[in-house]
Amino acid sequence: MPTALVTGAAGFIGSFVCRKLLDEGWRVIGVDCMSDYYDVTLKERREAMLMQSENYRSVHDMVETPGLLMSLFDAEKPDVVIHLAAQAGVRYSIENPRAYLESNIVGTFELLEAARAHPPKHMLLASTSSAYGANEDMPYCETDKADHQMSFYAATKKSTENMAHSYAHLFGLPVTMFRFFTVYGPWGRPDMALFKFTKAILEDTPIDVYNHGDMKRDFTYVEDLVHAIRLLIDAAPVRPEGGDVPVGDSLSPVAPFRVVNIGNSNAVQLTDFIAAIETATGKTAMRNLMPMQAGDVPATWADASLLNTLTGYAPQTDVKDGVASFVDWYRDYYQI
Repeated sequence: MPTALVTGAAGFIGSFVCRKLLDEGWRVIGVDCMSDYYDVTLKERREAMLMQSENYRSVHDMVETPGLLMSLFDAEKPDVVIHLAAQAGVRYSIENPRAYLESNIVGTFELLEAARAHPPKHMLLASTSSAYGANEDMPYCETDKADHQMSFYAATKKSTENMAHSYAHLFGLPVTMFRFFTVYGPWGRPDMALFKFTKAILEDTPIDVYNHGDMKRDFTYVEDLVHAIRLLIDAAPVRPEGGDVPVGDSLSPVAPFRVVNIGNSNAVQLTDFIAAIETATGKTAMRNLMPMQAGDVPATWADASLLNTLTGYAPQTDVKDGVASFVDWYRDYYQI
């Protein structure tokens, strides 16, 4: 029975990842500090479903706690590590940047040090499409420059990519960084647009529509994302001989390290996303048109061809179907 250590295990994406691995017969060590950044009850409900498996072990602590991950790696010797724990949210990083420094950068440092001492077969670390920052060439490709992040959140995530690359080079740790593109679906985070819009529309209250709705996002359904992560577990990077990297591959010439986009490869206009929620709820949104928020970008769009090359898979859930699934879950969860 292979063992996976998953950080952020009670989070939106983490809980889906853990459930998929458990369903496949893995033993899973789930680490989550149960932060009150949003409703802890939601995290407790997700974790309760995972705890139904005898192969799941829950650890409640912060990844940045000195020595925590080192002791877990020493005791459990995980075959695979999936690092999803992070302080999320672009806008909150303007108000409370220290939370991002500690969770994202210090927490990742603790993980890398533990892996250095007890090397797993593959480490998969979450990054973000926000790492592309001011880059306006779309769709975003992993080989594009990503030097001008627009928020401290994005800056910390790009920093973790650089940190992980150095450890991959120095210590031969196979690392895949995946850049997520606007993940959505059932059990999603209350601070994200789909959750907030659905709640407001069902309660007949206005929604804040930034940049007057002139925004595009590559919306990625959570189950598509998790399937891609699962496939990438089996595609560990190998340091290339002689530094020769195939065209279109983000593989480092000096390390077993790769960056992979996970997105739907389809930029959806925000107004169309809102229309999908209106269709699913059967109600019309009241729009409060707002200017662009600091740290945000007008569009994201993934070139996911590298993911397809590595795994043969391409996320493809239509946003109308994904939104309908979320609204069905929301109504059921809140008994509406």
